[in-house]
Amino acid sequence: MPKHGKKYRNAVEGTDTTAKHDVEAGLQIAIDNAFAKFDETVDVAINLGVDPKYSDQMVRGAVSLPHGLGKDVRVAAFCKGDKEAEAKEAGADIVGADDLVEKIQGGWLEFDKAVATPDMMALVGRIGKVLGPRGMMPNAKTGTVTFEIGNAISELKAGKVEFKVDKAGVLHAPIGKVSFGAEKLQDNLRTLLDTINRMKPSSAKGTYMKAVAIATTMGPGVKVDPLSVRRFIGA
Repeated sequence: MPKHGKKYRNAVEGTDTTAKHDVEAGLQIAIDNAFAKFDETVDVAINLGVDPKYSDQMVRGAVSLPHGLGKDVRVAAFCKGDKEAEAKEAGADIVGADDLVEKIQGGWLEFDKAVATPDMMALVGRIGKVLGPRGMMPNAKTGTVTFEIGNAISELKAGKVEFKVDKAGVLHAPIGKVSFGAEKLQDNLRTLLDTINRMKPSSAKGTYMKAVAIATTMGPGVKVDPLSVRRFIGA
């Protein structure tokens, strides 16, 4: 359903999209505005006071949310030898090396996340132009390039969220499904915000979290007062 449909307009009309709310209130409003027949994902967008063109101001990482994401995450694992069995045991949906790279080069992309052992990265680099733009390229900073590949797969399956600030200084991340309810979503959001707050670059000056908004897949964005974030995470 397009966002300009009748149900979306009704949700917008019932929401003051210019007002800034405390975190808990903003989250509840976003949940209440969910109207789709499917279980919508709840997303948060944070405008950070950083300039990503400088490497020392790039905010990128991953965090395991206490209640997961409520969806099945399909994981592709690039590894060889003993690590293949470890990856399969951890629940990887597909495991391979040269054969997997060739399959992806042929247009196959039926997975959500990718992990790799460090010795595979030269090989995986061949499909960097395919995985990179989709946010699926394994990266040591997010824990997806590691010899502890079983643990990496288990974390992704359990709802580990990767995040990266974009060129405009905005970071987007999901925090779960509407069906989780306010309490579980608050737990997940608190964990995410606390993690991002701890990653503030020392070279970033001024206000770090400049603007925060919460929205469901189909619903309108609800603005959150950045000042309430510090109280919410106990900072």
